[in-house]
Amino acid sequence: MPQTMTETTGVSAKAPGDFLVTPHFDVLIVGAGISGIGAACHLGTQCPDKSFVLLEAQETYGGTWWTHRYPGVRSDSDLFTFGYRFKPWLGAPIASAEEILKYLGEVIEENNLATHIRYRHRIDSASWSSDLRRWTLDGTRIDTGEELTFTSDFLWVCGGYYRHQEGYTPDWEGFENYQGTVIHPQRWPEHLDYADKRIVVIGSGATAATLIPAIAEQAEHVTMLQRSPTFYFVRPNVNELAETLRELDIPHEWTHEIVRRKIAQDMDAITKMSFEQPDFLREILLESVRPLLPEGFDVERHFSPSYRPWQQRIAVLPEGDLFSWVRAGKVSIITDQIERFSEHGITLASGEFLEADMVITATGFNMNVLGDIDFLVDGEAVDFSDVVTYRGIMFTGVPNLAYVFGYFRSSWTLRADLISDFVCRLLRHLESLGATMVTPALRPEDSTITLGPWVDPENFNPGYLTRSLHLLPRQGDRDPWRLLHEYSVEKEVLPGADLDDGTLVFK
Repeated sequence: MPQTMTETTGVSAKAPGDFLVTPHFDVLIVGAGISGIGAACHLGTQCPDKSFVLLEAQETYGGTWWTHRYPGVRSDSDLFTFGYRFKPWLGAPIASAEEILKYLGEVIEENNLATHIRYRHRIDSASWSSDLRRWTLDGTRIDTGEELTFTSDFLWVCGGYYRHQEGYTPDWEGFENYQGTVIHPQRWPEHLDYADKRIVVIGSGATAATLIPAIAEQAEHVTMLQRSPTFYFVRPNVNELAETLRELDIPHEWTHEIVRRKIAQDMDAITKMSFEQPDFLREILLESVRPLLPEGFDVERHFSPSYRPWQQRIAVLPEGDLFSWVRAGKVSIITDQIERFSEHGITLASGEFLEADMVITATGFNMNVLGDIDFLVDGEAVDFSDVVTYRGIMFTGVPNLAYVFGYFRSSWTLRADLISDFVCRLLRHLESLGATMVTPALRPEDSTITLGPWVDPENFNPGYLTRSLHLLPRQGDRDPWRLLHEYSVEKEVLPGADLDDGTLVFK
């Protein structure tokens, strides 16, 4: 991979009149999590002549897998598809954060990325100049407070979709009066003592379902308090096809690709069932849970959501570990509304009172919009709620910008890989045309499209998304102005997308 960059002379914002060297790159990647690392690898192999840098606000690589350090933190996607297509996964399907970070570290080492990554570099604003045909990014070196400026021909935002520095906590009545310990999993203290504590975990999504089995043994008792149920996949943490192929000494690269294809096919079938036979799929999911719970447990009340399967993410429970603690009497599940907090616990809408030494708010996160960076194009602020997405990757009126937003129902990385292929093809196409600027734009024939939200709530509607739809870009009712959600569709559409159909304006 290239180790070089060009440099331009710029004026320091801190000392007007002093000339400084401003680092300039062909491509600037924001974020060194799974999306940014993957983008850099693809860029290095598919566009080896391009100089690039990754700017990461945190102190090291990993994104989500560095931010989240609560007990038991693990993937809720299989690592055959959550891992990159170019790097075989050799372990169990569901992996711990530690294992995922080790995998990402190997990717960085094997692809010589370390010299391209600059940590604790937070980007605050990005300004595009059509005259200069480049982005100017201003930010801060978090550990020193130093003001930073970079320029780049192309900007690739790979910072994920939620704010790493804060989680989402609802505004409950009387919350400020509670005298116990309150923890949000996104900000887990390093040496938290939860032994022999009565703990209420608010929430029932992947975080709660992962965290509770990890703390149940030491805690006196854990109550999972959910406003509404969550669907769960219960499965062994083993992939039988992968194990068979490994026993036959099939090359790791072949095994990785075969298993990825089989998992993608299976997930596509389940997704299709969720739309066409939702009641049948609901019963399948509930029947997989029923035998793992104590006799007489009210499965319908506590595990049958009001929404159809896959309208929100289905959490994975390897080996059904959450339910083993329910059977042991160490974990209770309550489905109810919070009426109010008091000094020592929570009063529910039913009138029941939960005493709690500790409350863990596994209540989700706050979305960001393209890294919460302030964007300007030719001096005009960009309001992303006013733009229309091009294939869920680029945006009308915003030149030389790509964004990685993964799948909801399938692994994030499946789409990150596809987007990397698309962006690299686009960069090569720009060069072949002798152009330096590409901007999505609605054509006259697109004047009749119907615009809707970034994601249709009838398709997918978790709380973090519905709280933020008013901030996110819009999509149309036809290609290429839609955000497609299914890998089985997009793996055919994106590689064949016509770059010269008039929806991309090259200059």
